[in-house]
Amino acid sequence: MATSTSWSTATVAEVDRPDGRLARVRLDVADRVAHRPGQHYVVRLRAPDDYTAQRSYSIASDPADPLVELMVERLPDGEVSGHLHDVLEPGDQLEVRGPLGGDWFTWAGETTAVAVGGGSGIVPIVSMLRYAARTGQADRLRVIAVGRSLDELPYAEELLAAGAFVALTRENLGSRVAAPPYPEEVRDLVDLPTPAERAYVCGSVGFASFATRVLGEAGMRVSEIRVEQFGASG
Repeated sequence: MATSTSWSTATVAEVDRPDGRLARVRLDVADRVAHRPGQHYVVRLRAPDDYTAQRSYSIASDPADPLVELMVERLPDGEVSGHLHDVLEPGDQLEVRGPLGGDWFTWAGETTAVAVGGGSGIVPIVSMLRYAARTGQADRLRVIAVGRSLDELPYAEELLAAGAFVALTRENLGSRVAAPPYPEEVRDLVDLPTPAERAYVCGSVGFASFATRVLGEAGMRVSEIRVEQFGASG
């Protein structure tokens, strides 16, 4: 089990803010424990008066990446996300704890799986996708990425290049009319070329409920659907 419950120091190596909504943060973590695809870190900010605020962020990087990559969505009135978007610069240091999450919502090629992510819920699935590509197991992971538009979907171009099925709900993509994934589209990925043994779902509470229902309609056993859900997103 790749887990560390101790607080550590991370130095910011890169910060990329492609728009006002997402920030890609790459960290050099001291005494780093290698993560499993699907795990997360907690980032803690500390004010001069010792007031602290913290938030969990999924890991996007492959375990072999020397840096830990997080994709941070700006949340309304978010203390941590606001700081990371507006203040953070390379060379800054952060308090972090991780990787966390145990092995329940992780994938390292041990099963044939379908992974469904909504909005920023795609981030831990990107880690799985990168791991699959590096280890030659891309045929064992089928990814469904759902977003409002390509501009709002994290890692959209990387997902398309890797062959992920992308469903946009507010704009057409090629010949596909804007809509959430249809049961038959999900069923094709669950069934072919061999039946998926497990499913992963990550996104908002509403999205997780929708994706779980559609996977069930597509033939996935509920006991094999593993869900990570969060408050605002997707």
